[in-house]
Amino acid sequence: MILGVSYDQWLYMLRGTGWTVALSLLGFFGGTLVGLPIAVAGVSKSRVARVLSAIYVKLIQGIPLPVVMFLVYFGISFAGYNLSALAAAAIAMTLYCSAFLGEIWRGCIQSIPQAQWEAAECLAMGKLYVLAQVILPQALRVAIPPTVTFMVQIVKNTSYAIVIGFFELTYTSSVINNSTSRPFVVFTVAAVVYFAICYPLSLFSYRMERKLKKYS
Repeated sequence: MILGVSYDQWLYMLRGTGWTVALSLLGFFGGTLVGLPIAVAGVSKSRVARVLSAIYVKLIQGIPLPVVMFLVYFGISFAGYNLSALAAAAIAMTLYCSAFLGEIWRGCIQSIPQAQWEAAECLAMGKLYVLAQVILPQALRVAIPPTVTFMVQIVKNTSYAIVIGFFELTYTSSVINNSTSRPFVVFTVAAVVYFAICYPLSLFSYRMERKLKKYS
């Protein structure tokens, strides 16, 4: 027993940490798959595509993440489909991440000088080719620091999955606290674990931002 908490309980928290990391990765990769088309639609010449992209972003960003998780988990169940807490949390995190990543990347794409588009069009390149081969590679370099910074928010916001009973770090910490009545010890350790996950990402983002300024 360490600090009044048994070894099994610490291992239980460690398992919750693993699921926190897993949910973060699911949210990020799912958000990438949905967010990139949202970003591209946001800079499209089609007014309909831009409006739909803006509506999606504002709608998701305007709803608190715990509410999104509730709506996904209970809404799909209400429709007659049994959805696990992991699946519901992953879908909610994908929606949340796609809205914010889409907006971040839209801004990065728009930061590329218009002259780059015009020069490529003068060479008779197709719009999709210009986007994929000329604009996005440049935007990617700009997007790395804010994207990595947002990954920190993804990790921390997985804690909201506790509202639907998903087995992650905050959930396991609450269970352990209820059985040991040692909130300071348990949640201090949980805070240290979150910091250990997030700080390297913050440091990496800071270094990438400095490197970007150096070569810009």
